[in-house]
Amino acid sequence: MIDIKNVGMKFNLGVEKDNSLKMTFIRLFDRKKRIKKSDFWALKDVSFHVDRGDVVGLIGSNGAGKSTLLKVVSGVLKPTEGSVEVGGAISPMIELGAGFDGDLTARENIFLNGAILGYSKEFLLEKFDEIVEFSELRDFLDVPVKNFSSGMVAKLAFSISTVVDPEILIVDEILSVGDIKFQEKSKNKMMSMIKGGTTVLYVSHSLESIKELCNKVVWLDKGKIVKIGDPIEVCNEYYDKQLKGKS
Repeated sequence: MIDIKNVGMKFNLGVEKDNSLKMTFIRLFDRKKRIKKSDFWALKDVSFHVDRGDVVGLIGSNGAGKSTLLKVVSGVLKPTEGSVEVGGAISPMIELGAGFDGDLTARENIFLNGAILGYSKEFLLEKFDEIVEFSELRDFLDVPVKNFSSGMVAKLAFSISTVVDPEILIVDEILSVGDIKFQEKSKNKMMSMIKGGTTVLYVSHSLESIKELCNKVVWLDKGKIVKIGDPIEVCNEYYDKQLKGKS
């Protein structure tokens, strides 16, 4: 379903990015102001396989490369090296609401974001009420999204993204959006998709949700795989290491 082979993702971090005429002149006389380039590998030699119907959790501390890997699998980023082969249609939920226009209303953004996700106008008209009911935002349909709270934006985005059961679901911390009631709805919706055979790549800092939802876990640290295996075993080992690191 998903085959990740020797994937590396390199970013260039420039200490000084000001390319104005003034800075160019200053650099001629001040070596300290010259641009210093530093290569940063967010991912390095990452390889694993995801079978159809697998629910794979990605764990690791901040900066471990989890979200970068999701973006590479989703096609948002092209890896510097290695390859990713995906055998199915992907529904990425990485940055909920990223495709919204703040000046448009929730009603208008349903059609805009839906179009970005590849849904037809006819499909969106058919599913409109279902999206609205799940989002719990019927009273705010004609309010510009720029006036929404972050939780309201996430609710709307999640409701649009999950109106169909995708073959592959890419999830980055979305079960923590909204209030407690909506978090439970989101979890139930995701469980329904999993039971329906959807393949899932899931990033979360909640080890309990990883243990509950996933059948395999990939532990990343500084862009490299530390361990792949049983969710309870890997999560417990990761937790113990995190505790030792704080002591």
